Amino acid sequence: MKTLYIVRHAKSSWHFNVLKDHDRPLGSRGRKQVLKMGKHLAKYVKPPDQIITSPASRAFYTALFVGDAWGIDENKLTLNDALYHANQQTLLDMIRSTRETDVLAIFGHNPGLTSLINCFHINGIDNLPTCGVMGFTLDIENWRDLNSARLTPKFYYTPRSIEEDPPPKEAN
Repeated sequence: MKTLYIVRHAKSSWHFNVLKDHDRPLGSRGRKQVLKMGKHLAKYVKPPDQIITSPASRAFYTALFVGDAWGIDENKLTLNDALYHANQQTLLDMIRSTRETDVLAIFGHNPGLTSLINCFHINGIDNLPTCGVMGFTLDIENWRDLNSARLTPKFYYTPRSIEEDPPPKEAN
């Protein structure tokens, strides 16, 4: 049995317009989002064994702050250039090639993450919002055996859905 968390970066800042897209930092709203989401995940969700993140500043810092909330050491974070604006197929290939670990979290960008979720989740979602997290359990032994028929949605959290810090809600 495997568990996969798909996490979109927190809200970025557009204030520093001289920076390249890759280097845009978290904005003040994003910093609040990630701290709140990290606290919520630490309270309700089992920490991953490994985090793979886009090296883009906004994704990397989202992964770092959420990882801190989970009590995960920095050395469990892997930067993967392929996650920067990856499409669904690139994300699937990356997950399938992951070293054997039971609980994996990937931090990246839209539209690829929403597309990935929709290939797994029958009901689908319109958009994985900034700092949104969706968790799945997979009835597989190895990541290379990933296929959508074996995934079960476990939770779907957004910054708005956790405003009151409610107990975890199962995904539909």
